[in-house]
Formats: sequence, structure tokens, C-alpha cells
Amino acid sequence: MRSRRVVTALVIDVVCVLVFCAVGRRSHAEGVTVAGVAHTAWPFLIGTGVGWLVSRGWRRPTAITPTGVVVWLCTVGVGMVLRKASSQGVAVSFVVVASLVTALLLVGWRGAAALGRRI
Repeated sequence: MRSRRVVTALVIDVVCVLVFCAVGRRSHAEGVTVAGVAHTAWPFLIGTGVGWLVSRGWRRPTAITPTGVVVWLCTVGVGMVLRKASSQGVAVSFVVVASLVTALLLVGWRGAAALGRRI
């Protein structure tokens, strides 16, 4: 049962990153194809993986802190470094929007889950 909870939380994080990337591509008229989303998402997905390792997310996968916050910070931080290293855009406005949206998604679903457990 515990391993299922871990896998589910990891899958939700991955889906959140993919949704962020797909919506971003669509809002910039870049085409929402599997290849396009993968191209945009890979730096952030690596950051998500780093966040899971740094936070040891498997221990408390639905915790807002440390797991959610660390996963979010690594998703954005590592993602932006990898985007810069691969000559993708890292404009300040993009960093701000990416930070806010991924916080809402990656920390937000954990907050919603916590509220759901309390009700």
C-alpha cells in the first residue's frame, strides 16, 4: 500500500509538470505534440526527480514540507539551469511564471490532499 502511495504521488508530480509544459506551449502557440511537450518538459522533469531524491520524497510523498516544497524548488531551479545549458529560454518573466504555476501545482495538490484527509 505504501509503495502505491509513493508511485501515485510521483506520477501526480510528473503529470503536473507535463500539464504546466503543455499549457505553456499552447499559450505560446508552439503546438502541443508529444515531442514538443517532451522537449519543453525534460529539464523540469529532471528537476522533479532531483527534488524527490533531495527530499527523500518516498518517505512522506504527500507532505507539503519538506517534500512538496523541495520538489517544487528543485523542479524550477534545476529546470532553469538545464534550460539555460541547452540554450532554451530563461527570461525573468518565464522564471516568475514557472515558479508560481509549478508551486500551485506541485505544492497545491499536496495541500488539497491534506485538506481532504481532514474533512
